[in-house]
Amino acid sequence: MYIEQGYRGEIGLWKFFVIPLAFMGFMVFNYVITVNSPVSVEDTMQQLIAQMGSNIVLIFLLLPLAAGLLVVLGWTYLVHRQSITSLTTSRKKVDWKRVFFSFGLWSVLTLILTGIDIYASPDKYVLNFDLAKFIPLAIIAIVLIPMQTSFEEYLFRGHMMQGIGILAKNRWVPLVVTSTLFGLMHIANPEVEKLGHGVLVYYIGTGFFLGILTLMDEGLELALGFHAANNLITALLVTADWTAFQTNSVYKDISEPALGWDVLIPVFVIFPLLLWFFSKKYGWKNWKQRLFGKVMTKEEFATLTHEESSLA
Repeated sequence: MYIEQGYRGEIGLWKFFVIPLAFMGFMVFNYVITVNSPVSVEDTMQQLIAQMGSNIVLIFLLLPLAAGLLVVLGWTYLVHRQSITSLTTSRKKVDWKRVFFSFGLWSVLTLILTGIDIYASPDKYVLNFDLAKFIPLAIIAIVLIPMQTSFEEYLFRGHMMQGIGILAKNRWVPLVVTSTLFGLMHIANPEVEKLGHGVLVYYIGTGFFLGILTLMDEGLELALGFHAANNLITALLVTADWTAFQTNSVYKDISEPALGWDVLIPVFVIFPLLLWFFSKKYGWKNWKQRLFGKVMTKEEFATLTHEESSLA
């Protein structure tokens, strides 16, 4: 009953949409500015890095989103009067074991898959490691990237998922809407400018994967861990001149980027395998109900929770 946790606040559906609409408005504005700029995103990034250094640029990229996490959590607690726990999970308390397991699993898999690619195509990569530059990067990334990814999870899979679900009274509409918007949020990224809009299949597909994780597991824990691992390990391990995170990472990808199967394999092979693995580990049942079923009314939810508390 993750979506129904939204009833635990002072309901007033407008409270669910102020921050998402403001954020999406900002993203649309950013996209309009980007596509109408005479300078490419890649060139702009290179100029900024030359002037300030990649670590400072990374801080400027991450700080607004890290601050966004505090805004979402503060709004939830102070305005919506909903606990952070109920925004995070349907369990009585946040299951940190799930967060760290998901983080560790995807970190290890990312290291293995990247290592295989480097071994198979050594001409695509150059060793970029510089300890004096890497240590500040690691500190910045470890502090700010989990805040950035948590902001996106709490906004899309938390705040918006619960609000849209309560409004639509079902589960598939919030899954489709939040996953699509999550993917489109990346439309101004330099990767999209370089590879074309086809790469949005990966971003939207990742949104669906994280949304299914959330609905099937009835909480954000697995999505929080996966997303943090994905961005953090990538920022520390491999960089390129055409990616959103251009860092002093261990390796640098110097190949000419092209849209290929590497965009589709995660979405249609790796993510389904991960969902199967998580389903076995956590005993997920009734996929149809959890992904497409109805959302309880506030009265039904109140009655059920009252009965549960009476039995306890």
